[in-house]
Amino acid sequence: MLVRDAQRESRSVFLGGSVGQAVSGTLWALSAAMGTWSTHRRAILVLVIGGMFIFPVTQLVLRALGRRSGLSPGNPLTGLAMQIAFTVPLTLPVVGAATLHNVNWFYPACMIIVGAHYLPFIFLYGMIEFGGLAALLLGGGVYLGLRMPHDFVLGGWFTAAVLFLFAAIARGAAARADRRAASAS
Repeated sequence: MLVRDAQRESRSVFLGGSVGQAVSGTLWALSAAMGTWSTHRRAILVLVIGGMFIFPVTQLVLRALGRRSGLSPGNPLTGLAMQIAFTVPLTLPVVGAATLHNVNWFYPACMIIVGAHYLPFIFLYGMIEFGGLAALLLGGGVYLGLRMPHDFVLGGWFTAAVLFLFAAIARGAAARADRRAASAS
């Protein structure tokens, strides 16, 4: 399988990552809501524990939409997708250290790690748009951590909004890329 074909399948199966972004946006919004109307501890637990279920929930949503929920066995990008998925949980100790130093750095630290984890999505999906998502989360996390170190929840709401917006952008970009690829064939 050629790389462009593997990327096309990734875009097609996962709708350009839009379903995963919507699931992630929902989780960030729930966490931010907990941070706004409940406690920091609950907000943190929602995002950390809920984050473990992003991919399985994404697969359930795809199935509910009547779609496949995984790449074909011959797709060489399957391993990359799995490696990308493990980058976030493996870097949570960095978030923990930042949060122990200043609880208000929880969301900015998560934003930086999640933003960095989106960089390989550019290759996985063949969509440069993931570079914009990564830049927004990385830049937003650094900005909020440095310039607003006393605000706990703003990063959670910002990230939820960015992920929801990106879900719509990614779906449209994937559809356009697939139409271009089909017409070139």
